[in-house]
Amino acid sequence: MVGLIPQHFIDDLLTRIDIVDIVDSSVALKKAGRDFKACCPFHDEKTPSFTVSQNKQFYHCFGCGAHGTAISFLMDYSGLDFIEAVEELASRAGVEVPREQGDFSKTKDNSELYELMELVVRHFCRQLRESPEAHRAVDYLKQRGLSGELAKEFELGFAPPGWDILLNTLGTSDAAKQRLTQIGMILEKDNGDHYDRFRDRIIFPIRDQRGRAIGFGGRVFDDSLPKYLNSPETPIFHKGRELYGLFQARHQLKDMERIYIVEGYMDVLALAQHGIRNVVASLGTAVTENHLERLFRVCPQIIICFDGDNAGQKAAWRSMEIALPLLKEGRQIHFMFMPEGDDPDTYVHRHGREKFEDMNNYVPLSNYLIDKFKRETNLDSREGLAQLAEGIMPLVGVLPAGALQELLLNDIFKLTGISIDSLRKLIDQKKPTVKSTKAQHLVSASQTNKKLKSHVADAIRLLLHNPELGMTIEPSTLSDIETKGVGFLRELLTFIHQKPEISCAGILEHWRDSKYEERLNKLSIEDCLLTEPEALKVELFEVIDKIKHDYQKQLRKINLQKLDIKNPDEARSMLNPTPATNSEE
Repeated sequence: MVGLIPQHFIDDLLTRIDIVDIVDSSVALKKAGRDFKACCPFHDEKTPSFTVSQNKQFYHCFGCGAHGTAISFLMDYSGLDFIEAVEELASRAGVEVPREQGDFSKTKDNSELYELMELVVRHFCRQLRESPEAHRAVDYLKQRGLSGELAKEFELGFAPPGWDILLNTLGTSDAAKQRLTQIGMILEKDNGDHYDRFRDRIIFPIRDQRGRAIGFGGRVFDDSLPKYLNSPETPIFHKGRELYGLFQARHQLKDMERIYIVEGYMDVLALAQHGIRNVVASLGTAVTENHLERLFRVCPQIIICFDGDNAGQKAAWRSMEIALPLLKEGRQIHFMFMPEGDDPDTYVHRHGREKFEDMNNYVPLSNYLIDKFKRETNLDSREGLAQLAEGIMPLVGVLPAGALQELLLNDIFKLTGISIDSLRKLIDQKKPTVKSTKAQHLVSASQTNKKLKSHVADAIRLLLHNPELGMTIEPSTLSDIETKGVGFLRELLTFIHQKPEISCAGILEHWRDSKYEERLNKLSIEDCLLTEPEALKVELFEVIDKIKHDYQKQLRKINLQKLDIKNPDEARSMLNPTPATNSEE
């Protein structure tokens, strides 16, 4: 595996290139006020809704929601992976991509964790070749039908039995033990000693879309439990956002019409062994919105493969509920249910690639939705038809307005006889309403907290649209405020002070694949109504003051509750005593 690309290089690269030049070389742009416009290259449209901002250095389509930086555009439009996109931009800028491990800027403290993960990957791979117990792992992989070439491509490894093999190899100092603990590779006992997390297991390294090792999965050789053990959540590994095999799939296939989501590592490998390379696995978690959004950037059709048992049906239903609001124009989700006793691994071994890829095996999401309600209601009675309509309409209402929603409304009309206008009214009636609470002081505290979060979001939005404003605020200004979001706001201000020339796109790329990525992307496409520099500066100062004020207000409310005094006026006087007047003196 080649060395990582230093984050500081990516930050600087985005200040050298102009996204307008990058996009215009593939899509003809026309000037439209401060921005540039074109018909979106990611979906069919007649009226241009695709906008490229030269000031912010990112693009956004108001039709399909596609958005991102110059790196994202090369990945989504040209089918490049992250590293290839960075190399392409570097080539256009006339600079060389540095790839040396161990020579990283400390702009992001996680760089040394990624380096350590690469050492751990190599350790497990070496154990698969050299450990006296390695023959057990090799025999197991051969028994499962995996070739040595595939094992090498996916960097399969082996954690031998023993409590301290990795620890003795890479954890020879207190600092090393601390880092290994931070990435979840060793655990600490009550007495302060440490031991290896993964023991006597096949090891599956997990890489993010940049190719960085971020976590591991481990599988036992027998039926002992837990059968699979995953890395815990760490500063660089978040299960709800990552997918096993996506990095390898994108390397193998530049253009994918569809992609399969399966449940296990071995399912990915078994299908890959049969030539089906467009496969990823969720990492021991349910399919999330982040998973689906990430895959929709790669291809328009997702096939979710589940077992046909009750657990598989429940997982499919949860996935459908998550997917509904994401089904914008051109996006499709199908389900593939395995026969009883089969999973994708055993199925493809028994039936082969052609049968697995047969479209007749796939159930469109809309069919699955309607068929489930039809199976669970009595369609021979008016009460049953009413029950179906009452149950299904809230779900149909979650779909983005468009052709699919209209077709579903038409199908439900034919099924129930309820007019489409009446069905639309049902959607409106079923929208959730905010429930009142009995404890008004808790409502008040909650509202204060919401205001604080809103002001933090306002500040981040202003800085995203106008990073230069960050130079007018010292990060230490918020040092005494410890509440959700403010920590990141301080981090953002610090980053801007380190990179005064950074653009909105540079900020988005700096936090790509982090837990902040999705929120930053949403804030980056929200309008900022002010344009005059002085007005923007005043607005930022006011927002910072509001954050401070609301935090103090929040603290007072918390302290009032702690005092548990029946007379609120007495409590407030204790917290905010009135200065003595001259007459009292």
